[in-house]
Amino acid sequence: MAQKNQLSDDFTQGSILGKMVKFMIPVLGALILQAMYGAVDLLVVGKFGTDAGISGVATGSNIINLVTFVITSLTMGVTVLISRYLGEKHNERIGAVIGGTICFFFLFTIVVMVLLLVGAPAFASWLNAPEEAYEVTIDYVRICGGGIVFVVAYNVISGIFRGLGNSRLPLIFVLIACIVNIIGDLFFVAVLGLNVAGAALATILAQAVSVVLSLVIIRRQKLPFTVTRSDIRFNREIGIFLRLGIPLAFQEVLTNMSFLILCAIINGIGLEASSGYGIAQKVVSFVMLIPSSLMQSMSAFVAQNVGAGKEDRARKAMVTGMGMGALIGVFVFLLVFFRGDIPSAVFTDNPAYIMRSAEYLKGFSFEAILTCVVFSYIGYFNGHGMSMPVMLQGVTASFLVRVPLSYLFSLKEGASLFDIGLAVPIASVYGIIFFTVCYVGYTRKRKR
Repeated sequence: MAQKNQLSDDFTQGSILGKMVKFMIPVLGALILQAMYGAVDLLVVGKFGTDAGISGVATGSNIINLVTFVITSLTMGVTVLISRYLGEKHNERIGAVIGGTICFFFLFTIVVMVLLLVGAPAFASWLNAPEEAYEVTIDYVRICGGGIVFVVAYNVISGIFRGLGNSRLPLIFVLIACIVNIIGDLFFVAVLGLNVAGAALATILAQAVSVVLSLVIIRRQKLPFTVTRSDIRFNREIGIFLRLGIPLAFQEVLTNMSFLILCAIINGIGLEASSGYGIAQKVVSFVMLIPSSLMQSMSAFVAQNVGAGKEDRARKAMVTGMGMGALIGVFVFLLVFFRGDIPSAVFTDNPAYIMRSAEYLKGFSFEAILTCVVFSYIGYFNGHGMSMPVMLQGVTASFLVRVPLSYLFSLKEGASLFDIGLAVPIASVYGIIFFTVCYVGYTRKRKR
């Protein structure tokens, strides 16, 4: 029983802040390593590759990130379902959830791999990849697409353990990947001179090593559930977690498509703006660490309490997350708004790229505070299995606010990346209003 408790945590009792911070810290650590994971590719190519390589990695990683976010959203349905069954004390159903997950993601991986390998040139064209970076963008997408099976496997394994309330093992898995990726980038790019292709090879190699070692680690653990051969089939649990995950995945597709459109708009300005925006996006990945860890933690935390019938505790968790995230976000905002050039300079020595990156980050900086509130709401609704409001907010914020504003700002003479960056927090203000209306409506319905 002691071994079992090490692998799952009970969020239905004890200090909300204490339990949340304890679970959130490993999640945050894993996200920091994932951000470093992506940043190292750009950093090494920026130092040892070509200027066009920076744009190639930035544009190519936008495409791969879209796929990764879809995978993460679908596995969020698995996370929430496992947390719900733990709260309801239905551990015997978890094996069927995992068996169904294996079958579904096996087919999903084949489809995505073919799509990336065949569609890479079209994706690069749609994103207006600068002529100098067009071929290397295709190389990046195809190499990562060929190894997408390891990206899927990592996210599925991590999603299962977050559902169990265990965020420590996913941290170990991504730490392994990060170390291998750094070594691989330096070897393939700095030593062998493979430029963008070397960065992509290092990424896939790191994911492969992480998955293999994670499976070795898992086999040595005593889990609070069993998976038999009869569980590994297309079963009813697939439909349940897909009802939770598909709206989230659809929302992620459209939200990230809006950022791809934003990338295409900026790529059309020129190589300097494209590379500056690519650098800024790597800085943004660090800015979003607190909100993202909040959202993942909140989903598992709320789902367990909803399963246990503790609705008031779920609400208090959401408010606690908002306050904690916004407080930390203030300090991040101040750094990014006033000195965005400092983190940008880590990735390149080109002063024009640094200036363009800092320009975008200044407009974006308000997001460090606002998105903590938005993502806490998202975690709350995800934890309830209410993924439709999350999808509607993501779609409308992207295509009614962020994309139109970005396009209008880009049409200005001497288009400023500050204005384009400002479209992102404006969309989050809309998101807060949207979710507040949804939350008030939901609480009134419960009282009735």
